[in-house]
Amino acid sequence: MTRACSSNARRMARIRQMLLYLLVLMGGAATMGVEMCASRLLAPYFGNSLPVWGLLIGLLLAYLAVGYFVGGRLADRHPQARLLYQLAAWAGFIIGMLPYLAHPILRYAVTGFANYQAGMVLGSLLGVLLLFAVPAVLLGCIAPFALRLSLRDTMSGGNVAGLTYALSTIGSLIGTFVPVFVLIPNVGTRRTMFIIALSLLAVAISGLLVTARRRALFYALLLALVLLLQLLPSGAIKPVAGLLYEAESPYNYVQVLQNGDEVLLKLNEGEGIQSTYRPQQVLTGYVYDYFLLVPFFGSGKPLSSMGSVCLIGLAGGTIARQYSAVFGPVSIDGIEIDPTVVAVAQRFFALNLPNLHIAIEDGRYFLVHSRKAYDVVIVDAYRPPYIPFQLTTVEFFRAVYDHLAENGVVAVNVARTETDFTLVDAIASTCKAVYPSVYILDTAGDLNSVVIATRQPSQLPAITAQMENLPEPFLNNVAARAQGRIREFVAPRQQVLTDDHAPVEQIVHAIVARYILGKPACEVQP
Repeated sequence: MTRACSSNARRMARIRQMLLYLLVLMGGAATMGVEMCASRLLAPYFGNSLPVWGLLIGLLLAYLAVGYFVGGRLADRHPQARLLYQLAAWAGFIIGMLPYLAHPILRYAVTGFANYQAGMVLGSLLGVLLLFAVPAVLLGCIAPFALRLSLRDTMSGGNVAGLTYALSTIGSLIGTFVPVFVLIPNVGTRRTMFIIALSLLAVAISGLLVTARRRALFYALLLALVLLLQLLPSGAIKPVAGLLYEAESPYNYVQVLQNGDEVLLKLNEGEGIQSTYRPQQVLTGYVYDYFLLVPFFGSGKPLSSMGSVCLIGLAGGTIARQYSAVFGPVSIDGIEIDPTVVAVAQRFFALNLPNLHIAIEDGRYFLVHSRKAYDVVIVDAYRPPYIPFQLTTVEFFRAVYDHLAENGVVAVNVARTETDFTLVDAIASTCKAVYPSVYILDTAGDLNSVVIATRQPSQLPAITAQMENLPEPFLNNVAARAQGRIREFVAPRQQVLTDDHAPVEQIVHAIVARYILGKPACEVQP
């Protein structure tokens, strides 16, 4: 009888220890999983730029530091497993509630963007990040608390500590890879957070069933409440007028909107238009039209002899459709990093051109591994405030130079305000470090400029002369709109962006801040 009791006691002790280690593993997974979900929760409203990521990671690390401290103090004062499981259960419950608690705050941010009120936007961002404080602090409590409960003597302290933090780190790896590569792309951010909450609550309740069975019932009710919330209609991630479709991809939050007879593509915070489509209509009235003039900055060959085009930043294929309509079945390589955007373009934007060859890759990676030469390379991949810095540097524009035909031209779509050309000048200055002639076409009606650089030296009078009597009505229309808006970039070399130093996001955020505050632009320092 005594031997049987002793055997049962050892078995229960092993079960308790296994549950404790399982909680440590799940705590690490939940910590990183919540961080990944937080970035996706914020992306439709604030984008996924470096400053947003920095603020998110910094605050979560601060919350975890508080949790480590609090967890250690609680473990010394109340070394009871049931308390640890209760803390974990509350963390799981709050994680499950976070998407619903954050929604009204995020909607407040939309109003701030619409009214250009920086206080509302920043307040909404900080408000959402503060919501993550409680679960992050509670998750930080788990590892030091579990370590204290697992220690039996100082002789095995190092082994126990190593195992505890190894399990926590393994959990963090799971919490990084599984949400990013499996859950968020397939089930979305809210359901991913639900899965994290459910898993954490399940482990915590299992621990309470072993250590404090009566208390487990209350936390089972919390689990039931989280489950019931999943039965409610989820609605749109970011409800806006005219929403046809939305999706989360590993790269973007994607929206398709109906605006009259026009279909629009918007990404992330949705403050810019990435593509537009009107059936049976070539010109859009947006910046895309001006790219039709880019070939005439080169050799001025007749339309029928147009060679190949590389379009980095395919999006919904607006420029590809325009080139095909005006120049005929010219060979176009369309580069788009996000496969979800390509699928959306094929479904909603009639992107089925037989002369278009789509590559789902980073634009710079594609060029480095390509042997083709192009008459025209168009870079339409900048989406302020998120700009892929690797597509802005002198090293990138050298790679483009190497893939241009003898009289080839590169054109870059760059955002600005009515008076602040800081980013435009930075891109133009970087191009000037590689190309003999650089021009800036300031569009009418858009807050965009097209920076155009030629592989061979060229002259503005000769370029404008080519555009005076173009043998195509669409081209004549755009040329008339561009008249008086083209200037050669002759400013002294300013900041040249490099792979080592390309502060494009800081430049963009400074432009936004000056625009909101009504301050003039500052000169970019060399």
